[in-house]
Formats: sequence, structure tokens, C-alpha cells
Amino acid sequence: MTLDPILEPLNEAQRAAVTAPLAPVLVLAGAGSGKTRVLTHRIAWLIQAEGASPHSVLAVTFTNKAAGEMRTRIEHLLGVPPGQLWIGTFHGIAHRLLRRHWREAGLSESFQILDSEDQQRLIKKLLKAQQLDESRWVPREVQWFINSNKDEGRRPKDLKAGNDPVRAQMIRLYGLYEETCERNGVVDFAELLLRSFELLRDQPALLQHYRQRFRHVLVDEFQDTNAIQYAWLRLIAGADGHPYVVGDDDQSVYRWRGARVENLQQFQRDFAGAKLYRLEQNYRSTGTILAAANGLIANNSGRLGKTLWTSGERGEPVRLYAAFNERDEAEFVTQRIRDHVARGGMRRDIAILYRSNAQSRVFEEAFLSARIPYRVYGGLRFFERAEIKDALAYLRLLVNRRDDASFERIVNLPTRGIGAKSLDTLREAAKTAGGSLWEAAGLCLGAGLGAKASAALQGFIGLIERLAAEVAGLALHEQVDRMLAVTGLIEFHRREKADRGEARVENLEELVSAARGFSADGANADLPPLEAFLAHAALESGEGQADAWEDCVQMMTLHTAKGLEFPIVFLSGMEDGLFPHQRSITDLEGLEEERRLCYVGMTRAMKQLYLTYAEQRRLHGIDSYSQPSRFIKETPEELLEEIRPRLQVMRPVAAGRFAHERAFARPGGAYAPSFAAGRLRGESEVPGFRLGARVRHGKFGEGVILSLEGSGPQARVQVNFERQGTKWLVMQYANLEPL
Repeated sequence: MTLDPILEPLNEAQRAAVTAPLAPVLVLAGAGSGKTRVLTHRIAWLIQAEGASPHSVLAVTFTNKAAGEMRTRIEHLLGVPPGQLWIGTFHGIAHRLLRRHWREAGLSESFQILDSEDQQRLIKKLLKAQQLDESRWVPREVQWFINSNKDEGRRPKDLKAGNDPVRAQMIRLYGLYEETCERNGVVDFAELLLRSFELLRDQPALLQHYRQRFRHVLVDEFQDTNAIQYAWLRLIAGADGHPYVVGDDDQSVYRWRGARVENLQQFQRDFAGAKLYRLEQNYRSTGTILAAANGLIANNSGRLGKTLWTSGERGEPVRLYAAFNERDEAEFVTQRIRDHVARGGMRRDIAILYRSNAQSRVFEEAFLSARIPYRVYGGLRFFERAEIKDALAYLRLLVNRRDDASFERIVNLPTRGIGAKSLDTLREAAKTAGGSLWEAAGLCLGAGLGAKASAALQGFIGLIERLAAEVAGLALHEQVDRMLAVTGLIEFHRREKADRGEARVENLEELVSAARGFSADGANADLPPLEAFLAHAALESGEGQADAWEDCVQMMTLHTAKGLEFPIVFLSGMEDGLFPHQRSITDLEGLEEERRLCYVGMTRAMKQLYLTYAEQRRLHGIDSYSQPSRFIKETPEELLEEIRPRLQVMRPVAAGRFAHERAFARPGGAYAPSFAAGRLRGESEVPGFRLGARVRHGKFGEGVILSLEGSGPQARVQVNFERQGTKWLVMQYANLEPL
């Protein structure tokens, strides 16, 4: 077989990386630069040109999908099935080692793997056996403590509590958990990696065998490796091995999972003489998009450094849209989608990316109203998310105590000591009496339930009754806000570690915003506000997402978007405090990771990139006024094109009063002097009204004036209504009331 099929498809930089001498190699592969191609062609080169045995190749990546793609490509290149090569994920390779050497690893031959839910269930049983209150020792928090320490290579014996009694208890639970797993013959995902590392570390003969066998260890997405994964690589490669790692320090966005971007630089220190190759030619995006991404990421310090470029077209400018609020932002995106489809484009060409998945709600409402099919990629629609369903269940029980489904969902959430046996007792009592679980709870207090369960159930009933009394007469959003505070749902999820708990808190706070912006219409117009809102939520969750095969808009968080590409990308919510996230603004490492996340978002776009932000955004049930994201200011000004002059909504100067100032904004975020209202785009002044003013319409509700045209009775006004979207009205008939 000739080497032409291996080298011909490669550009000069790729070819240099593929044919690198047998030594430690670090390939710095920029977004869209063909890193998977380089990895697979490197393996083919090792076998065909260097005469390496397929048995000597170990290739590790992070997902089964990536491993499968690698196998397919190698089979195509070599013309033979790649069965002799070890290609898989870190966890998959570790599992394979442990199955082969279960005895040396101290495992039973038939050991089983716990998934995340199984692990949490085991922890709950452990807490119960130790008579520990789950509201004090949250299972998810214990799970995070165990897994994060395993990811760092630490066993309970390696941990010190100092004078911290909480940490001491966590260490004790970690030890008890390990004993339970050993007794039950099970391992969790984190254990697979740690146990396989310890297996090789503590069995010198075995380690020597695998070092001699796997002379060529290749690792994909190296920037995402954590402490134990890097230690595992160093161990199996040894001092004389030829590790070949491919990664991009500008796309390291999983610090919250334990990923260490510094592993790229540590690799060069640990493997003396490691060769560095850069892949900078991008095959995905236009020159303008790449220049914008390069300009942004240059603000990060400590980079290994690279500059993406393309031999393709320069492309259109990056377009910047300053929305009045989040509904205007969603309406703008909706109209651009309509325009794209009207020109013959496909909806699947378009991706809406956001920092927090709570942002999806307003886009979902806009798309449902406009009948634009969409999918929330890698997640659930807003009203289908577990934490939202939990909150709605509390609200439903306030409205209807006979709602058994809601009762069952929340009676022990947050955990209050009402277990499965107590629920079985309630169900049986309800069945016998022919009533609801709520009614059965009253009958079973002190009779049929133990003292602890009776006290917990009494507390739950009292909470619901007290909450019902407290929210009576409050505005809808205040009812939701009060419910979240009294039930402890916010605090319950805030105690979860990493981004998952934070995302759930943000979703719950977004529910308050949804309630504040809600107005009943149609069949729900005559219902009390809370009942109308619950009906609205049920109907929206029942709409269903578009089918996978359907031509639909893609919506996802920026983390989910990594590795994907789309012709048109909207980066939404570009405001300081939202993106970059509030918690990262004062933390240099966190801010740099947020910047890398923005870089990832920008480089998902192939043809067109939009940046959007809102001057006023309803978050946590209140209106907030934010500055444009610093990432907009860090994007080269000459690459940005503002779609229209920005109307700046100023912060309140006094209770109940808002000052509105019309101002231009240069793309970099600097402001030019204000111009007289109504002098742009051929607009005319209309007595009593001006751009940016808030108005009320008898049918459409409240909104903000976007544009004025003409004069006199036939003058037209464009208003962005909070619930109805943007509409043009003739002043003579509009009967608008200034606010």
C-alpha cells in the first residue's frame, strides 16, 4: 500500500504533525483545523510508514461517538478492520484493563458499573443506614465530594479534615461508601479511572508489560483531561514512550468538571524535548469570523498561542444587535429566521447559543408563537425540566389539594423524611377511603405512620397551608417567588456542586420572570392568574419538540455546542453578568474560561455570526439593566456591523420613573453623542411620543416604541409589546397611552 492516501489529503501543517518523529508530540489544533483527521492519519502513518504493530497503538478520546468515528476513518484508510487497535474513551479503556486484571485490581470477576443515578441511590441508602438527615447531608453533595476526590486521585486515607467537622463527616462517608462498593462488587465511573491507575502503579510487572506493548499512546481533546487522566497517561507512557496528544488551550471550557487546561503546558515540562505543532488553517468559518475570534481570545494570558486563518472567503461582518429587552431579542432572531427561510434557506442551518439554559424560555415562546419548529439540543424544554416541574407541582397543590401526582412529586422534596413506605401507607389509605393522598395524610397522622414520618408529614401539610395563606392576594410573580422561598427549592439546588445546581437555580429564578411577564389570553383569560399560568405551562410542555429529522432551529448552551458547526449562529445574552457569568467576572481564571467559551461559540459559525444583547432583561423576576458584554468590546471594532442605532434604556432615576436617552453606540461599546429624537432613518417627531418611550395599548398591553414614521394622524409607530411582539400601528387609531 502506498502512503499517498495518508498524506495527500493533508495540508502542510497537518502533514508535518502526522509525520512527526517518534518522540513526545503536542499538537495544538485550533477550531475547525482537522484534528480528528490528523489523529487518524497519524495512526495510519505509524502502521504503514513506521512499521508499528496495530497492537502497539492505544488511542484515547472522550466520547464513544468520537471513538467510533476514529475507528471508521482508520478502517477506511488502512482497508482493514481496526480491531487490533485499542481505541476508546478513558473510561472504556480503564474498564477493559480492569476486566482483564480484575484479580490484581482487587475486584470480583463479575463486578458491575454504577451509573450516576445508581451511585446516588447507593449514597441515599448509606445515609439512611447512618441515620443522617438528607436535608443536612445532601446525597448529590456527598456524591460530588466522592467523585471530585477520585478525579484528583485521592482516597479517604489521603484526606485530612483539620478542624472542620463537616469535612470530617464527608471523609467518613467516603470511606463507608468505598466499603459498601467493595462488599457489593460495584464500581462507579470515577472508580474505573482511579482503580486502573492504581492497578498499573502498584503492579510493576503489569505496568512494564503495557509500556512495552503500547509504544504509541494518542490522546484526543487533551485540554479536557483532569488530574487522574493525565497521571494515567504519564504512567502508561513512561519515560521512554511516545505520547501524542492533540488539544486546544483556547477551547478548554470544563474547569467545573475538573479539566485542567494547564496540562498542555505541563506536558511540555514532563516530557523533555516534546515537539509542538500548530494547526491554524481553519476549514469551517469565514475570515471575518476567525479574525473576530482571534481578536477576542488574544485577551487571555498564558496561551500557547496560535492564530486561525482560512484560504476561503472573507465573508460578511459580524452583526451586532442591541435589543431593548429579552423579548425584543427573541423577536429579532425570529424575524431573521423567517427572512432566511423566505430566501430558501433551511431552519437547521441556524443555531441559537446561550450561556444559561434558562435563556431558552423566551426563545421557545417566540418560536411557538411564530410556529417555527425547534429543538433544544442536549436538554429539555423549559417547562419540561425537573426543577421547573417540581416548582409547578407546589403551585398545583396550592390550587388543588386533590392533585395526587403533584403531592407525590413534592411530599419529600426537599428531603423531609417521608420515604417510600410512608407513601405506600398513604396510597393504601387513600384507596380504602376513596379519597386523595392529601385527605389520606390527615387520616394517617399519628395512626399508621411512625412518629418521625407523622411529624414530617404534619410539617409538609402545615407548609402548604401556610404558603396558601401567605400568597393569597399577591401578584402572580410574587406568588411564585414566595413559593420558592418558603419551600426551600432554591436553597436545595444551590447546595449542589458545579454548574448543574447553578443552572437549576437559574431556571427556577427564570420561572419568576415567566410569571411576571405572563398575561392570560384565549380560553385561559377568565381563570385566576395562577390557574391560567399553570394551564399555560402544561400546554407549552405538551407541545413537544420537533422530531430529529425535521427541519428545525437548533437551540443549546455554549457548552453543548462544543464540537458542532452551523452556517448561521446567534450568540445571545451578551451582557456582563450573564456572559461572562457574574461569578466569573472577579475571578481571573473563571473570566478567561468564559472568554474561551465565547471563542468556542464564535467558531461554531460557518457563514454568519450574530451577537445580541438586551439593555433591559427580566431576571429573577425583576428588571435589570446591564452593560454590553466585555467580549463585545474585545472583538475588533472594524469587524462588527451594528444593525441599527442602539436605543439605550437608562436605569430608574426615581421610584416609578424612567429616563430614556437615545444614543448611538459604536460597535466596540463606546457611545457617540446623542442626537435629537426622531431624526434617524427618516423618522418624524410625533407630539407626545418619542423613541424608547414606554406606552400602553388597550389590546396589546405595554411596550417600547422602536420607530416613528411620518407625521400627523397618518403617522405610524412601531412598538415592541412585551407579550405580542413587534407591531406597526397608525397613530390615529392606536390610542396609545404614554407611561
